[in-house]
Amino acid sequence: MHNSDSVTDKRIIGTSERREQIIQRLRQQGSVQVNDLSAFFCVSTVTIRNDLAFLEKQGIAVRAYGGALVCDPLVPVSEPSVEDKSSLNTSLKRSIAREAVELIKPGHRVILDSGTTTYEIARLMRQHKEVIVMTNGMNVANALLEAKGVEVLMTGGHLRRQSLSFYGDQADQSLQNYHFDMLFLGVDAIDLERGVSTHNEDEARLNRRMCEVAERIIVVTDSSKFNRSSLHKIIDTQRIHMVITDSDISAASLEGLRRSGVEVVLVGK
Repeated sequence: MHNSDSVTDKRIIGTSERREQIIQRLRQQGSVQVNDLSAFFCVSTVTIRNDLAFLEKQGIAVRAYGGALVCDPLVPVSEPSVEDKSSLNTSLKRSIAREAVELIKPGHRVILDSGTTTYEIARLMRQHKEVIVMTNGMNVANALLEAKGVEVLMTGGHLRRQSLSFYGDQADQSLQNYHFDMLFLGVDAIDLERGVSTHNEDEARLNRRMCEVAERIIVVTDSSKFNRSSLHKIIDTQRIHMVITDSDISAASLEGLRRSGVEVVLVGK
């Protein structure tokens, strides 16, 4: 039995949060039932069926009689904290960052998305001169404190502590009057058909705005993020100009990227 307060909470959660919770149930249980979800979230069965239809379209679930089953290779993982991400594949992220930072030349205007790989890029920019960097990442801005030749701009907005990133209308508006040479975009998931995606709707919206104001979109990610899909799409894969990743990327993903016109730079593990 749920008390009245918990029922009220479930009534007011948004569509995005409800779908994220449905995904978590799918991951934990392997399947969900429409009637159970309807009762739990205090919404109609029509609303739940729409949620499941959306998740099926994203390749996350497969509809079944009375509910849905998890769709395995593209099950989104739950979002780890920045601290957790920082401890994963650190040497690999630094190798990717070394390749990325070589692309930044004097006079360039650059966006560094929030994230642990872009943080490693920022750490390597201490000797750069005459570069402007815009970021929505608190950790990225802190890493640039030592880069005396880099002018640092921040988007501002609401701080999301899980990712140490800023988002919201203020962040979106801070980008709209600028034009940048390149965007270095960290990703939670990338799939050739479903595109680049992330866990959080607000971050996805801000990332899309970043893509709109950047001449080149450069994705920096390790190969484990391929053939995965998160809930909120950022852009189609075909819009990426370059991917910097490690040599463990699958042959199919590598071929698919190149066939789409994406330049791929590989680093060794």
